[in-house]
Amino acid sequence: MFVINLENKNYLKTWGSDSVATYLSKTLRAQGVLLSEYYGIAHHSAPNYLAQISGQGPNPLTEADCTTYGPFRQTGTAAPGQVVGTGCVYPTSVPTVAGQLTAAGKTWKGYMEDMQTPCEHPELGAKDDHHSATVGDEYATRHNPFVYFESITSTPQCQSNVVPFAQLADDLKSVGTTPNLAYISPNLCDDGHDSPCVDGRPGGLESADAWLRENVPAILGSPAYKQDGMLVITFDEADGTNAGPSGLLPGGTAGGKIGALVLSPLVKGGATSSTPYNHYSLLATIEDIFSLPRLGYAGAPGVKAFGDDVFNNSR
Repeated sequence: MFVINLENKNYLKTWGSDSVATYLSKTLRAQGVLLSEYYGIAHHSAPNYLAQISGQGPNPLTEADCTTYGPFRQTGTAAPGQVVGTGCVYPTSVPTVAGQLTAAGKTWKGYMEDMQTPCEHPELGAKDDHHSATVGDEYATRHNPFVYFESITSTPQCQSNVVPFAQLADDLKSVGTTPNLAYISPNLCDDGHDSPCVDGRPGGLESADAWLRENVPAILGSPAYKQDGMLVITFDEADGTNAGPSGLLPGGTAGGKIGALVLSPLVKGGATSSTPYNHYSLLATIEDIFSLPRLGYAGAPGVKAFGDDVFNNSR
């Protein structure tokens, strides 16, 4: 399973008839199922990425985008599977889908564009100096959820599994070298966050679409994808402060409607699903596919994993 997150675009801007992202909204759209009621869970970026791999809800410091790489201060627990408190770096007691996959004998990797060294992150308690792009280094720590969990950063797996994006090309060469979960974050220009970009490119959806056009064909052409793969392309949140309908989904829709595209040999191209989903639904889908227990809000009553509305091409 492959997951690509882009940045800060609402549903109409991306998927509407006047979208500048023609490769995503037309070429790839014709090959996949568009989830037209897919929502982010918060503003800003950080809580959306953290939700996708842990099921944890936002807190005041993650909603402020973790400008300081500070420890989570826990004051209690709450249903469903939530640690109560505030902070950015969660203690080893907080599980992730990465840990679940490892325990189940499955493989995973995070591929981070412009990350200079594996498992790159600030010192605990330090200011995060990767909030703004510089020429040649447009990596954003907050778009790399794996480094916010001590259950990952305290193990050798962070060095071996949270790696620069360039490693993906080699890993795609065979089924055996492709991880069961490949989680991909482009840099601050290629994910559409910056506009314009520090290197002179236009940024926004135009640059994000160009990045997809360059990199997605290698995923779709890989042996692992062709065998039984799935690629999900979505966004962390919508631009602005718009929220989805209150009470629509457990865990919320405060990040706004963003949409998601699911491509797979198991789907019929050009279809649309209007089933409500959010980032916790994506985590639930990953966990269900690999027969893992659902974490946090992914296990809340009313959260649905992708079903027959998505996987509509029986083989």
